[in-house]
Amino acid sequence: MMNLQGSWVAMPTPFTEDNKIDFKGFETLINRQIKYGTSQLFILGSAGEVTLLTQEEKEAIVKEVIQMTKGKIPVFFSAASFTTDASVAFAQYCEKQGADGVVFTVPPYVLINQTAAHIHLDTCMSAVDIPCGIYNNPSRLGVQVMPETIKKLSDAHSNFVVDKEALPSVEQLVQVQRLCQGKVKIMCCDFPKYSIVLPTLAVGGTGTANIGGNIIPEEAAMYSRPWTDMKIIEECREGYFKWFPLLQALYTFSNPVVIKAALNVLGLPGGHLRKPYQDFGGQKLADLEKLMGEMGVIDKYGVQS
Repeated sequence: MMNLQGSWVAMPTPFTEDNKIDFKGFETLINRQIKYGTSQLFILGSAGEVTLLTQEEKEAIVKEVIQMTKGKIPVFFSAASFTTDASVAFAQYCEKQGADGVVFTVPPYVLINQTAAHIHLDTCMSAVDIPCGIYNNPSRLGVQVMPETIKKLSDAHSNFVVDKEALPSVEQLVQVQRLCQGKVKIMCCDFPKYSIVLPTLAVGGTGTANIGGNIIPEEAAMYSRPWTDMKIIEECREGYFKWFPLLQALYTFSNPVVIKAALNVLGLPGGHLRKPYQDFGGQKLADLEKLMGEMGVIDKYGVQS
């Protein structure tokens, strides 16, 4: 089974001026991630404006991205949906197309209990043979998948390989690592208000499932490495502290608002946001561009037109 580690970048969905999927832009962004050492990609998550895509668009993205990435970099697709049946159907579609893996969540808004969460995720993981993960993000979904539920899923499914954690609880990290004993790899979000990157790596997590890597892919790959020796630990801590102000700026608004603005600053195909999102502009955009300039991001990653 796949051993996920390092920088797992959650990518935005680029759009053309006429609001179509920009597949040429997708390829540009993907090739850039490969060039700078990203370990794997996550497509159709919240950073990808997934709730603003049609079913046909999501299916087209799966097909096209798999063609762009096969044999080059592992790609997981979100199979999250509002119902168990819909999650299963999309996961099976991804598997049929040749996806490297899929990620499930509890359905949003319905606020199910742990028994229902276990049944939902158990059903989803049972429906496919490819590697599976869960995205544990109660701030967006309303329900926390508890460590005991994650252990039950781990015991039952050899294809359950990764737990993407996005909540401000070091206890959650400790308990998942303690109960699953490393069978399920923990990779955390890089939301600075949670600041769980260093704790995740300290308890034995294997990397970050991040959005910062969209802008600073090489640096994110460096500070997302598993802690296997003191040199890596020191480099990770130093790098994470250095880039923390940029992460704070990138999370000024919910994903992918600032990410797309930062990509556009670099001359990369971020494209616009779909409504009801509003594009990032004014003084906040000027401040972002100034910070990116001062930190050397534009000099290193800017694309000349």
